Amino acid sequence: MKTIPTLAAALLLAGAASLLSTAQAEALRPEVGKPLQQASELIKAGKGKEALAKVREADGVAGKTAAEQLMIDRMKGSAAQRAGDNPAVIAALEAVFPKVTGTDAAQVAEQLAAAYSAAKDWAKTGQWIQKAQSLGGNSAQLKQLQAYVQSQSGDFAAVAKDAGAAVAASEQAGKRPEEGDLLRLADAQARTGNPAGQGATLEKLLFNYPKKEYWAIYLGRLQRKSGFSDRFSLDLMRLKLATGSLAKTDEFTTRAEAATAAKEGNDLVQIGYAYATMGQADKGVSLIEQGIAKGSLKRPEDAKLKLGLAMLQSGKHKSKAVQVLRGVQGNDGAADLGRLWALYAQG
Repeated sequence: MKTIPTLAAALLLAGAASLLSTAQAEALRPEVGKPLQQASELIKAGKGKEALAKVREADGVAGKTAAEQLMIDRMKGSAAQRAGDNPAVIAALEAVFPKVTGTDAAQVAEQLAAAYSAAKDWAKTGQWIQKAQSLGGNSAQLKQLQAYVQSQSGDFAAVAKDAGAAVAASEQAGKRPEEGDLLRLADAQARTGNPAGQGATLEKLLFNYPKKEYWAIYLGRLQRKSGFSDRFSLDLMRLKLATGSLAKTDEFTTRAEAATAAKEGNDLVQIGYAYATMGQADKGVSLIEQGIAKGSLKRPEDAKLKLGLAMLQSGKHKSKAVQVLRGVQGNDGAADLGRLWALYAQG
């Protein structure tokens, strides 16, 4: 999410559209129109303080009409924003708001929300956000500002509600939810004690934006998921490595050393096959063979199948791999796969 100064600037700069055109200046009395035109040019040049001085010159003219005063107040808001004078921005915009309607009023309300947020007056910010929304204001910057204000106030239930609605609306429209909305929703769910909801949101985040950091977050939670079997821990570790979520193979090395010391060979078979599928087939073959030699395997025919496949991966043991694969027994599919892989290897 953008920082609050950036958000405030984005909304306030929307008011720069009130800069004076030559035609507008000519429609005003010269003593009002000329300094306002000069202020407009100074604002374009980024000279806010000088622009404010010109606006005040126009404001000092006696007998101003309602239209002239409105133009002066609009220009004063733009000049004050350029000058970084937030109190002057607020004063000018609050003078403008009662005099405009429709989309103009919504825009001014958005700008006032941004100005009050820059002043860290969260209550006033919230009030002007609500006014802007009631007038049809619905810009992306306003939504971000609202989320920021809610987080500042600690109202994460409101953040979750708003972000959830935004995600649901995108999905119902057949669109990919905004990444920012998913991030806000996941964070709010974590802060409101909704781990199941956060898990579902993180999955949506990963499937819509499969970035390395989202892989790391999701896979880091997966093993702690209720019902997740420990027998898939090595498969999970392999997936972490493949997605860049595991920076190095130290975790595999440690598991291999522990498995070597074990009485039975199940873990060695699993680790060996993991190495084989990660491009280290020779090391994988060696570990699987060690695991089979230890015995006490839960699924010995699966181990033979994995050994044959690892041998094929290495490219150095083709004839032996075919022999091993043909020797796989059982009626649960392992033997069928063994024979088919052997046939494929000979093709």
